[in-house]
Amino acid sequence: MLAVQRKMRIVEYVRQYRTATIAVLAKEFNVHEATIRRDLTEIEQAGLLKRTHGGVVVEQWTHDEPSFNERSNQCLEQKMRIGKMAASLVEDGENIIIDSGTTTLHIARNLVHRSNITVVTNDMNVAAELRDAPRIKVILTGGELYPSSYMLNGMFTDHVLKSLHVEKAFIGTPALHPQHGLMHPEAQLVPAKQGMIRAARDIIVVTDDSKLGKLSLHSVAPNSAIHALITGVEAAEFTLKPFRDWGMQVYTV
Repeated sequence: MLAVQRKMRIVEYVRQYRTATIAVLAKEFNVHEATIRRDLTEIEQAGLLKRTHGGVVVEQWTHDEPSFNERSNQCLEQKMRIGKMAASLVEDGENIIIDSGTTTLHIARNLVHRSNITVVTNDMNVAAELRDAPRIKVILTGGELYPSSYMLNGMFTDHVLKSLHVEKAFIGTPALHPQHGLMHPEAQLVPAKQGMIRAARDIIVVTDDSKLGKLSLHSVAPNSAIHALITGVEAAEFTLKPFRDWGMQVYTV
């Protein structure tokens, strides 16, 4: 068995049984414990599993999101690459949705010189980035303002999204799981993301590699609803394969 395949199966094993010791994994995959330790180091670095002092590995959860300022500086260079790639998928004449977030903000920054595009967003930071772009129409969804992030959310946001139809929606997320799909720790933010997904023909998730494989409390959408994933080259191949198996077009930048 190739190392990449073994690491994928280790992750699948732990997801099935919730916990496992190094000794159990070594026996299950017929390799030395030292090999399992090396595999687990790489898997943990990819953010898919977490080791405890007892040698047990458990899945990593996202229970809450750091503040906007904290998040904006995390994986910054990777987010800039993701934003540039995402913007390149937008064609002149399209109507698109850009979700609120620190990664999606970089999509807007790469669209300012484009033409004949309509951008719908629930993020005042995104709108501000595009305010001087003369050939881009910007539509803010309205809604309750979250001062810490300049995000708009709530009943008014959901109402506007129900009335829209666009070609592409670029969705950010704190958790994308290979079995459970798009997830989020905050219930009040889920309906807007679901509204964006319903409004779009193509769903493109943009997220740095640290969010891949994470679990969270609330399901937003299954992997079958996502058409493409854009992440950094930092993401390990065994992390990405399950998403490709769902039929997603995976871009690593």
